[in-house]
Amino acid sequence: MHLIVGLGNPGKQYKNTRHNLGFRVLDLLASGEKFENKYDSQFLKLTDVILAKPQTFMNKSGEAVKEILKYYPSAELVVIHDDLDFPLGAVRVQKNASSAGHNGVESIIAELGTKNFVRIRLGIDNPENRKDIPGDDFVLQKFTPEEENFVKEVLLKSKDAVETLMSEGLDLAQSKFNG
Repeated sequence: MHLIVGLGNPGKQYKNTRHNLGFRVLDLLASGEKFENKYDSQFLKLTDVILAKPQTFMNKSGEAVKEILKYYPSAELVVIHDDLDFPLGAVRVQKNASSAGHNGVESIIAELGTKNFVRIRLGIDNPENRKDIPGDDFVLQKFTPEEENFVKEVLLKSKDAVETLMSEGLDLAQSKFNG
């Protein structure tokens, strides 16, 4: 069983911001199924996968992940999150990597005491729109209408990365998406 965690912030004001890209991938993976509020998350258990969107805010994502893993300790953790280090549209699959400054991932590493889990990093940087905006502010901005058209493709690519990871394994997912 895989535990797929999409990172983001709860609340209408954060919907469709760059920081909530992980939530959007999970919505796509859920295929219209309804999440329930459980384990400090929006939680959905399907046949061979658990989808979770922590509702603890980004900087405390690890608390919700740790709570879920108490009940599903053998689940293979996969964390999907935005990444300001990559250009908009980039998808990278990694395992056992540092947080690279991402506070949500740092929280998970701190709570679990390990970085040995899979991460799907979704690039959100766009120098044309970012200009001199500090990273902490930029991640809380919504995508522009032009970017949003591109984001739809990124969401489908991310869904494919998750499905490849689950069905064909880490090595193939990395070779397919890290190119």
